[in-house]
Amino acid sequence: MTERLDLQELRRRLDAVDRRLLEDLAERRSLVAEVAAYKSSGDTVLRDRSREESLLQRLVDLGKGLGLEPYFVTRVFQEILDHSLRLQHELLARAADPARGTRPLVVGFQGGEGAFSHLASKRFFAMRGDATFKGWPTFRAMLEAVRDGDLDYALLPIENTTAGSINESYDLLAEMDLHLVGEEIQEVELCLIGLEADTPLAKLRRVLSHPVALAQCRNILADLAGHGCEAQVFIDTALSVAKVKADGDPTQAAIASAEAARIHGLPILRRAVQDQKGNFTRMVVVAREPEIFDARIPCKTSVMFSTRHAKGALARSIAILAENELNLTKLESRPRPNAAWEYRFYLDFEGNLADPAVRAALGAFAAETSDLRVLGSYPARTVDAAKAAEPRT
Repeated sequence: MTERLDLQELRRRLDAVDRRLLEDLAERRSLVAEVAAYKSSGDTVLRDRSREESLLQRLVDLGKGLGLEPYFVTRVFQEILDHSLRLQHELLARAADPARGTRPLVVGFQGGEGAFSHLASKRFFAMRGDATFKGWPTFRAMLEAVRDGDLDYALLPIENTTAGSINESYDLLAEMDLHLVGEEIQEVELCLIGLEADTPLAKLRRVLSHPVALAQCRNILADLAGHGCEAQVFIDTALSVAKVKADGDPTQAAIASAEAARIHGLPILRRAVQDQKGNFTRMVVVAREPEIFDARIPCKTSVMFSTRHAKGALARSIAILAENELNLTKLESRPRPNAAWEYRFYLDFEGNLADPAVRAALGAFAAETSDLRVLGSYPARTVDAAKAAEPRT
């Protein structure tokens, strides 16, 4: 009885510590909001990477004295600093547009609850506690809902570090008059999820998942194929887990997120089954109207265009970006519908349309291209300026 009481007391003290941590985080959030209010009325830099590096190093050193591991301290405070920066961006956007945040948001994602697009949407809109999230069966249906006003925003996967570009997404952006207003990077750790925890992998006969997820797991699928197991395309990762549960067939499994397994109450047979351990999907945030962002926020601009039928047209167009010291980060080509051997190009570069130099460069770019369309200029998550700081050594 004494041992049980002692454990209960320890848990009570842990609960008290957790509460203090939350109270301190809430106080920190209030201070960050005050900093954002100060910065909204001036030209102070939004992010001082040098200060972040010094802060992290000081915290790591302090943590060592308290018996805390440097890696643990670094990871915790990188998340805290990322949250602070996202909060500043949101509060600056509200200062520029007072109507922002006055009504609840409805955000779309493709698939079911626990899909990677769902996880990314919750992270991107974490500052909007009034946001609700709705799954859609296809990318097209989701984007049509944005176009028709049934959704305020949608998360659209655009490329993956293992499977490459998602062509359907590019084609839909070309077809619909929508705008890019943000991007999110979602780490994708894929799990093999079954009906029973003790199911031997050699007894599996079918593995369901979205085609992009299957393309990221060729190695384990090849191993399973040697035991007579086939990969079967399904409409979504998370919904494939729901089907495995509904079918009740122990020889059937799904590839999806650990969160999808948790939601549907199914066991994970094997974690991290993707071919590359560093597996990330870049998603763009799509809206009906463009949004303007503070010039101090590191942004990426995405455009869509065709080149004139002239020798070196594409090279001259790209050279304009280099001449204006704009860093090209992505160039993608897609066939033009009903025009054999003609192509439409998608291009991303670092730069904010709020910068007059960027607008001037785009003017010159337009003179060298045809059908130029600016898809959006939005806060970037993949440029060096947006990457997490590390402790200064």
